[in-house]
Amino acid sequence: MSDPATILVVFGTRPEAIKLFPVVAALKADPRFDARVCVSAQHRGMLDQVLDIAGIVPDHDLDVMKPDQSLDALTAALLTGLGEVMDAVQPARVLVQGDTATAMAGALAAYYRKVPVDHVEAGLRSGNIYHPWPEEINRKIIGTIASLHFAPTETAAQALKAEKVDPARIHVTGNTVIDALHWVTARIAETPALAGGLA
Repeated sequence: MSDPATILVVFGTRPEAIKLFPVVAALKADPRFDARVCVSAQHRGMLDQVLDIAGIVPDHDLDVMKPDQSLDALTAALLTGLGEVMDAVQPARVLVQGDTATAMAGALAAYYRKVPVDHVEAGLRSGNIYHPWPEEINRKIIGTIASLHFAPTETAAQALKAEKVDPARIHVTGNTVIDALHWVTARIAETPALAGGLA
């Protein structure tokens, strides 16, 4: 039996954590994969709340946010920190979600190392690079780099096809926030006191 493939899952905000924790759980449950989690902590307090509820302990925590930090400084810190983690972990693939600075920097750092990138919630487009800003350009950069595109809807898949992405690399998966909702609902049914921590 071959060694499991190391998948580095990169995120930093509460929405990313909510949408990725079901994916992290599935990867950790599958013996074909060695899932490692790297958080940037773009949203420190809100991120930690989700990590606690989901029972995820990051393997790497960059804690990049600083007071009055510019987007330039944040992006530089993310690229440097994520690059160091990738050099240490040597992942077979990097998985990012959505359109945050963390996701874009994760994709770019992986690209610099010729590591394939998988994009969850791929294909969302507004058609205006300044709305939402800077998220629209972040997701276009990620879309250019990604090897696999996990689109939440057929509309998102069609947007990728319109950008000439190979249809074989596009997978319509639905939105992982629904998986997170089912997981949390089941946990509350088992442990009603948990509902208080979600308010």
